[in-house]
Amino acid sequence: MRRGHVEGIVSMAKDPSSLQRFASGSADGVVKVWDLSTKEQIWNVSAHENLVKGMAWTKDSKLLTCAADKSIKLFDPYNTQPDSAPISTWLGGSAFTSVSHHRQRNAFAASSGVISIYDLERHTAAPEVLKWPTQTDTITDVSFNPVETSVLGSVASDRSIIMYDLRTSMPIMKTTLNFASNKLVWNPMEAMNLAVANEDHNIYLFDMRKFDRALNVLKDHVAAVMDVEFSPTGEELVSASYDRTIRLWSRDGGHSRDIYHTKRMQRVFCARWTPDSKYILSGSGDGNVRLWRANASERAGIKSSRQRQALEYNEALVERYGHMPEIRRIKRHRHIPAVVKKAQSIKNEELAAIKRRDENERKHSKKQFEKRKSEREKMVLAREQ
Repeated sequence: MRRGHVEGIVSMAKDPSSLQRFASGSADGVVKVWDLSTKEQIWNVSAHENLVKGMAWTKDSKLLTCAADKSIKLFDPYNTQPDSAPISTWLGGSAFTSVSHHRQRNAFAASSGVISIYDLERHTAAPEVLKWPTQTDTITDVSFNPVETSVLGSVASDRSIIMYDLRTSMPIMKTTLNFASNKLVWNPMEAMNLAVANEDHNIYLFDMRKFDRALNVLKDHVAAVMDVEFSPTGEELVSASYDRTIRLWSRDGGHSRDIYHTKRMQRVFCARWTPDSKYILSGSGDGNVRLWRANASERAGIKSSRQRQALEYNEALVERYGHMPEIRRIKRHRHIPAVVKKAQSIKNEELAAIKRRDENERKHSKKQFEKRKSEREKMVLAREQ
């Protein structure tokens, strides 16, 4: 996108009522609203004093922003001039880390040391506070379920994933993983399924009714996964990582189907699908918003019936013969940055060494009589209800 941010982009939000509009927030507190069709900035404001940690659009196309300066602000980008004052401001006792708007009610949730539920129709009312009884760590992300709208999910720096029910204003359950998670997103098509982006370089897919085992583990990144999002169809995911790459995944596959990177792109902090599933938006530490094709080989523009038939025929051939070694090798081949390839090699060596150590320990101890934990169960440390 042209005329990008001066500082690194740390948050993004799509307007659910528009196919073309989205907002981005940077480390210097600047918020910009963009138009995808023209690739131009249409509105901007110096919203906060420092990092814009989270953003969300309301039902009436207003923009909520929260930051490390302990404030949440509400703007109206479509009906006000750039650099205009916020409509409303809420102040907290500690830095806010994320914000999520309810799909049906005119309310939103914000996370800091606790989760606060604010009513947009009563600006002066004190927020409803949600918290696990023994939790003391910072809540890093909060997200309303778009289908079961009374369910709220959160991840915290103490490695926990906690579910809340707004009807009772009580936590439902808590799961602790081996490492902390940076992001929690819900599958828009399957109400109970969610994904978390983890510090251990992996993405975990869970069913909230059965948290003792992951539905799938997505492995390929070589640094912490900072952001993840489901496609509008719920069948694919996009992830942004500290290893300076963006990866696209099939929900049922264990490894990425594609990897995007450029020389100039720094740490990637956020990635989003466009509402039509055709493109990917990314925000990185170099201050640029980038637009990528969801299918790298697909070309934009109107296709004739002959072109469509040729593309469908080629896809059918690849699907039919994809199991053959040579076809599979060509299909899977991607150019990977040398730094990422080296890091992947080192990581594989470390994992192999850990596996050898565990096997040797198992051979010479009582563990040889214990049932092995599957890869989808290893990351779950404890559960509470």
